[in-house]
Amino acid sequence: MDTQENPPRKVVPIVPVNESSGAEDDVQMVSLYAATQKIYPRSVQGIFAKWRWAMVFLTQLVFYGLPWIEWGQRQAVLFDLGARRFYIFGLVLYPQDFIYLTAILVISAFSLFLFTAIAGRLWCGYACPQTVYSEIFLWIERKVEGDRSARMKLDAAPMSLEKLVKKIYKHIVWLGLSIWTGFTFVGYFTPIKELGMEFFLGNMGSWEIFWVFFYSFATYGNAGFMREQVCKYMCPYARFQSAMFDKDTLIVTYDAERGEPRGARSKKADPAALGLGACVDCTLCVQVCPTGIDIRKGLQYECIGCGACADVCDTVMDKVGYPRGLVKYSTEHAMKNKWTKEQTLRHVFRPRVILYIGILTLVVVALLTSLGLRKPFKVDVVRDRASLARIVAGGKIENVYRLQIMNAAEKPMNYRLSVEGLHGLELATEHDVLVKSTESLWVSVRVQLPYDAAEPGSHPIEFDIQASDEQGQSVSQLKEKSVFLVPR
Repeated sequence: MDTQENPPRKVVPIVPVNESSGAEDDVQMVSLYAATQKIYPRSVQGIFAKWRWAMVFLTQLVFYGLPWIEWGQRQAVLFDLGARRFYIFGLVLYPQDFIYLTAILVISAFSLFLFTAIAGRLWCGYACPQTVYSEIFLWIERKVEGDRSARMKLDAAPMSLEKLVKKIYKHIVWLGLSIWTGFTFVGYFTPIKELGMEFFLGNMGSWEIFWVFFYSFATYGNAGFMREQVCKYMCPYARFQSAMFDKDTLIVTYDAERGEPRGARSKKADPAALGLGACVDCTLCVQVCPTGIDIRKGLQYECIGCGACADVCDTVMDKVGYPRGLVKYSTEHAMKNKWTKEQTLRHVFRPRVILYIGILTLVVVALLTSLGLRKPFKVDVVRDRASLARIVAGGKIENVYRLQIMNAAEKPMNYRLSVEGLHGLELATEHDVLVKSTESLWVSVRVQLPYDAAEPGSHPIEFDIQASDEQGQSVSQLKEKSVFLVPR
């Protein structure tokens, strides 16, 4: 593989003893470390490259487009941390709906387990933000500086006006995309249209400015400079993925039995007569790899499973007239037992994979069912700690409660309050409460019980809350438990 000239290395002198002569000692310079070489991935075309770019378009269409979609009179997806409300199209969620976030995290975890068990690092190779933005930044770099050989020559050349202009232009485009990415990210937490006006007028809040430029810097640094270093050294998934693989996991594999011994030859030559395998040792599989590894050395933790080497190898096989598949997605068992595609796929969907699918399906169905049956409002009941129980005029015992009513509907709702659980128990405050669209309201409620109507101690009661719309039509009903204290 062609590489850039090595930068200076730190060296120390090693002085051997010369016993045979009294001449001055020889000095040898030994490198203590090898500097990381910059990787120049070659562009590639093929089925897996098309899948990668399809995922780039899909993920970025969702990421950049979602904040601009309107839902009624608001942004369709907005996580309003200040108001502690989260809008996802028709859903309005509160911090009390944390269980849904837990379900989403469980779904994400089992999806990762499932995809890894089936085909290795699919997430890394096709949908990870690091991979997606590295692809975009590399595409910009190719458009400005040229393909692999042109970029290598440009970096090796002395500084000139052409080189300076290309470098500055590339970084301007990178920075513009990075800032737009940071702006979009913050637009999920602050209404993006308001954020845009504040951004151009210079009226953004300090936390918004910080996160726009923090995310911009992260995108610019990770996708523009660090690239494969993030995948190889910073991402923990590269380290523990081996625990999720087995010999029936589809991975990018080099068919060593077919390819070895490798070597260059004429297109018309018979490889069998030359004692060669199918691999022509063109090293294109190394040149297209975004992490710079040689897949012919076997599975390595740096491999992100993008399939670029399989694409380019198929192209070479077509040119020399050999069958495709020298580098392909396969399993260790399939390579060893020479299974067909049908046999390989049957073994891929093994009990472990079926178990993941079953658990994932159950969690998804449970989440959707819960969302479908979810009440359009929530109520929290908190006892007034300042006065647990007291005797008021008329000889009644009174407990005071605070009710937080959270309207998750996007229209004003009227809530009628009542209480039950003890004979003679009644509300001594207003029964009807109006809460505006997607608002929450704290209501102080006094509950009274005739004296001697219950034994001293703690008694369970229930608050009954009935919701109705502006036309008076009942929408939903909710009961919340609490206790009524009777003093001795």
